[in-house]
Amino acid sequence: MIRSGVLLAPHPVRRSRCGVLPVNLDVGRLTDYEGLVEPSLRARVALAADRLRGLRVVHINATPFGGGVAEILRSLVPMMNDLGLEASWHVLDPDEAFFDVTKKLHNGLQGKPTSLSAREIERYWRHNELTAQQILELSGQPDVLVLHDAQVLPVAMFLPPTTQMVWHCHVDLTTPDETVRDLVEPLISLYSRCVVSMPEYASPGMPLDRVSVFPPAIDVFTAKNERLPIKLARSLVAGLGIDLSRPLITQVSRFDPWKDPWGVIDAYRLVKPEVPGLQLALVGALMAQDDPEGAGVLESVRQYAGDDPDIHVIADPEVATDRVVNALQRLSSAVLQKSLREGFGLTVSEAMWKSRPVIGGDCGGIRAQIRDGENGFLVSDVRACADRVLYLLSHPEEARRIGASGRETVRRRFLMPRLLADYLALFEEMLGVTSRDEEAVAIGEPDGNMMSAPTEAIRSSHIHEEVATP
Repeated sequence: MIRSGVLLAPHPVRRSRCGVLPVNLDVGRLTDYEGLVEPSLRARVALAADRLRGLRVVHINATPFGGGVAEILRSLVPMMNDLGLEASWHVLDPDEAFFDVTKKLHNGLQGKPTSLSAREIERYWRHNELTAQQILELSGQPDVLVLHDAQVLPVAMFLPPTTQMVWHCHVDLTTPDETVRDLVEPLISLYSRCVVSMPEYASPGMPLDRVSVFPPAIDVFTAKNERLPIKLARSLVAGLGIDLSRPLITQVSRFDPWKDPWGVIDAYRLVKPEVPGLQLALVGALMAQDDPEGAGVLESVRQYAGDDPDIHVIADPEVATDRVVNALQRLSSAVLQKSLREGFGLTVSEAMWKSRPVIGGDCGGIRAQIRDGENGFLVSDVRACADRVLYLLSHPEEARRIGASGRETVRRRFLMPRLLADYLALFEEMLGVTSRDEEAVAIGEPDGNMMSAPTEAIRSSHIHEEVATP
């Protein structure tokens, strides 16, 4: 069954009087995945959801558009609601000066040498203190609060200690800058659980008994990933000025130094003499409000591409729509994600799901998706990237085999129901919901809503702890 996708409404963010911005969402249904994921996984999700029915979960991140976190929450939160949880998603009110600081933190966590002034650190603390106040005004004290990435990491300092909080870090933490590491490690210890995408991202500051490892996932029913009629796909790509009679390679990502768009252009230029008709598309709509570097990187990439008519740099959000990205990935001879650091890289799974052979940087979460030579290729430099592009263009049968293997990898490991199952299992562990609760009797509330006994017990314990806390 194909649905229109879990998309944000035309005006996705509604301002509240206290400044936290709720995101309005479409519906999401686990039943859409019948036939795509194993019945045992669907049964496990349904059982966990029954135990957690009525659980109030609030997700907080920086931006409603742009980047993998927003794309995940756009689908994950509606699916939680579909299963009977009371889930919501809020984003930060845009603040350019604050996001200048958090971009430095993001880069520092991924290994860039970083220095922060006392004024910048104070801005970071103050903005998160206000965010915590706004969360309490808008949501009260939810059963579980999930905070995503460094932008909102200090929120835990300013909330009651009885709040069950999860910090979900989506970036590559293998080699953090020392200054940034020293700043964030004490904050991490305030959380009930920390979630990372890879085992090696668990830094020394994360208590190992409170670290969960599960990678992100894609929703195959969104406009970016749903099945697309070939005539429509060809029309969309041709409308970009791309010649469908010639080979095309594509990279879809933010215009960010860690994505190495300049290296992608270098690889293209190495292949071009061997394949004169080769075309390159670099696609990344400038939409993320927390990425102040994007415009500068985009301008640098355009200058680096020069006047080559076969390099298509596409950044206009009205052009680089999800459906256009879908079409480009489907019609590319190969898809690249030549990242230098990568927390995960959803675009890898997106392209693999479309049976496209993917060439990815040998780093971070890309390694979790690609088995080199089996379902894609991992590369560490421009020359290797160019060699793999040329190989795929010269061996179409092998490209098809790799593409088919990649799609099966995503089906088994990186679809949204698996991520949903991971989250529900995490909530069960945090809140002490065990298999003995399966036969718990649901308690009817005065308004007719049904709440499971475990969830009611959780809320009662919050009240008790608040009274008992000095």
